[in-house]
This record gives sequence, C-alpha cells and structure tokens, in this order.
Amino acid sequence: MKTIFLLRHAKSSWDDPNLEDFHRPLNKRGRKAAKAMGEAMEQWGWTAPLVLCSPATRTRQTLDMLGKRLTDAEIIYDQRIYEAGLNTLMARLKELPESCPAVLLVGHNPGLERLAIHLSDGEGEALPRLKEKYPTGTLAVLRTELTDWAALTDGSCRLEAFLKPSDLDQEE
Repeated sequence: MKTIFLLRHAKSSWDDPNLEDFHRPLNKRGRKAAKAMGEAMEQWGWTAPLVLCSPATRTRQTLDMLGKRLTDAEIIYDQRIYEAGLNTLMARLKELPESCPAVLLVGHNPGLERLAIHLSDGEGEALPRLKEKYPTGTLAVLRTELTDWAALTDGSCRLEAFLKPSDLDQEE
C-alpha cells in the first residue's frame, strides 16, 4: 500500500507587487494555517519518509511551518513541481522508488487539484469537496493498494481525506 499526501501551499502575501511569483512569502493567515495543518497531520499520524517540495518561497515556508512532524523525512526541492501540471506531477510520482511507502508533495494549483482528481477512484465522501475547490493550505490524502509507484494511473487511489484549513480550530 502507498500513501500520497498532496499539500497545497498556504496563503501567500501579495503585499509587494514588484516581487516575482516564485518569491512570494506566506502571509500571517498562511503561517497560522500551515502550523495548524502540521498539528492535524501529527494528530492523525500522517507522515511520510519523503517530501517532494516546489522550491518556491511559499511552498518552502509551508513545509517549514509543519514543524517537527517531518524531521526524519528526506526533503527534495524539485523545480519541476513549481507550477507543474498533471502530467509532470504524475511522472514525478512514478519515479519514486518502490521501497517508499508514502510521499508528501507540497505544490501549487491547479496541478495538485487535477492530480488528486485524476488519481481518485471517484468514491468517498471527500471527493465532492475536492471538486468544489482546493484552497490554499489544504491537504488531500490518497491511498492505493499498488506496490509500485510506476503503476499509478487514473483512478488507482482512494481519496481518504480532504482537510482544509477552515476545518481546523486555529486559535491564536
């Protein structure tokens, strides 16, 4: 069994109109949401030994805000994930070693949303929420019975959870 965690970067700042998209940081709300998502991941026992992360500032900061939950994970900042589409993200997942049981991919929309829908078998309570909107800071959890990442295909996973920052209690 393999598990795929798809985390869209948290809310980013648009305060500096001269800043290139790649370099936009998280805003206060984004930092708070990413921290809360990390706490939820810890509560649910959701972890991965491998993290694939876009090198953009907002994805790196989102990953940093998850905190200690991924201290033992190998983290790979992969330029291909920045603004990647469905085909690029699928190809990247198919490159994973068979020995890897789970991966956290931290990236951007619309690629992550399209990937989650593409991989989903169309079943489960979370799918309508995913198809409605994939907000910033949201985590999709997909599981598959496949043993080889290279065998991933359309509908080969079950969407087990779709957790939005608005689902979490984010007290100050």
